[in-house]
Amino acid sequence: MNFDAYARTAVDLVNASLDELDGLRGLFGDENSWMRDEVVERDLAIFRRAQKRLRDVFEFGTTGRDVQAVAELNALLEHFPVQPRISGHDASDWHMHVTSRGASVSAEYIAGAVWGLSVWLCEFGSARFGVCADERCGNVYLDTSSNCCRRFCSERCATRSHVAAHRARKKEKLLAAVS
Repeated sequence: MNFDAYARTAVDLVNASLDELDGLRGLFGDENSWMRDEVVERDLAIFRRAQKRLRDVFEFGTTGRDVQAVAELNALLEHFPVQPRISGHDASDWHMHVTSRGASVSAEYIAGAVWGLSVWLCEFGSARFGVCADERCGNVYLDTSSNCCRRFCSERCATRSHVAAHRARKKEKLLAAVS
């Protein structure tokens, strides 16, 4: 079972634009194309609530509030229980899923996201949960760096933030020289 992939679905959910059903459909990749086809308007509200609660988990983790992160994940695990099942397309492709196939799209996707994030927290600690340091962004990420030093969700945000800081320092020097 690939817990990292499930944890990344939590990141994808928190960072998704859920303004409308099409935004939610964009969350599902090719491996979950059936979800894209079956998701309904009713699921949108469920995904939005889960998105907010999972964002809280990331914010708790990045501020050292492990007890709150664990409490929220436990509450989410209770609300979206894991019901493991074996799945596959042929005898050589068996793998585990975290919910029964009869579950709603929201129940199946969110249960996997919460389970993956819970396993991630137990294995690596909540200090590995990140919120992008670029104030214009706010995306979350899982810190996979070797020394837990990641501050940005992407290279793009890191570059944008560093360039803005450089320009601000340059402007400050110029203003100091003029004064």
